[in-house]
Amino acid sequence: MAEAPRPAARHGAFHPLTVASVERLTDDAVALVLRVPEALREEYRHAPGQHLTLRRPAADGPEVRRTYSICSVAPAPDGPGPLLLRVGVRLVEGGAFSTFAHKEIAAGDVLDAMVPAGRFVLDPAAAPAGGYYAAIVGGSGITPVLSIAATLLAARPDVRFCLVRSDRTAASTMFLDEVADLKDRYPARFQLVTALSREEQEAGLPSGRLDGERLTALLPALLPVTAVTGWFLCGPYGLVQGAERALGALGVARSRVHEEIFHVEDAAAPAPVAAAAAPAAGRVTARLDGRSGTWPVREGESLLDAVLRNRADAPYACKGGVCGTCRAFVVAGEVRMERNFALEAEETEAGFVLACQSRPVTEEVEIDFDR
Repeated sequence: MAEAPRPAARHGAFHPLTVASVERLTDDAVALVLRVPEALREEYRHAPGQHLTLRRPAADGPEVRRTYSICSVAPAPDGPGPLLLRVGVRLVEGGAFSTFAHKEIAAGDVLDAMVPAGRFVLDPAAAPAGGYYAAIVGGSGITPVLSIAATLLAARPDVRFCLVRSDRTAASTMFLDEVADLKDRYPARFQLVTALSREEQEAGLPSGRLDGERLTALLPALLPVTAVTGWFLCGPYGLVQGAERALGALGVARSRVHEEIFHVEDAAAPAPVAAAAAPAAGRVTARLDGRSGTWPVREGESLLDAVLRNRADAPYACKGGVCGTCRAFVVAGEVRMERNFALEAEETEAGFVLACQSRPVTEEVEIDFDR
């Protein structure tokens, strides 16, 4: 008998998950292990590379939402959903949620977590026989790639993976033991190259940042660059952009490169679109979880904020154009995005936008969060 289709999880749905443990990774990084109730295991089924949005209600202001990648091995497609989810949280100076995670969260606490989301993923079943994958990561960018590499290597004994990672110092390196375990478990199929920007190593690469110029020289000495099935770039904006330029210079097709940015310096942000590029007001029709509504868009307001005034369950996390949680398809009308560090070129060409960064150009706009 054919298996019944699993119901799709609602986009912006949060559920309370109990903290099973808080693991200290480095002086400025922890892993939160969240317990999934039996009744919600299917809703929290995740692909390797996806993330969770965690919510902290604020007593004296708006709630705080932050997105953290899942580092756990993804469940098998034909098996049950996860009982535990593990996410890595690096302390950010002045960070409202990361400071809370490091100083206050303890085992037994309850956190609101959105169902898994994100398209920075690799499906082990879709990997070609003898496939070769590679990743270039910086800092906490290791988190989703750890899930991707561990899941792929366990599921596909015919596939290889090369990880090039950059960190400030050995002491600041997240998931050091987990990555070393992959090297011990799959010595013939997992290659690890580490660069430290502020500390010399006894063996391996000289100290220094992995910028585009250095990667262009380094990568051909490590692996057959153009024969790699898929490249995964994750970390700060500067590293990801440098790696993208290096791969382009080495002849890698853009369709083989997948990116996720964890931090964008203010200097890297494009200039805001002039107010005259959009009408003073308009109306947005939005479809979310099978229901549609039409509401006014106030002057200077994003499409996401207009929807949120009427649908509190609209999906979002960073509101900065980085996480991609508010991705929507433009069905009708025209919008202008001010920032985009989450969608790939083929997505924007197909008509997808980030609702948090989009403002109407035409008086009537229709978007669909369900696509």
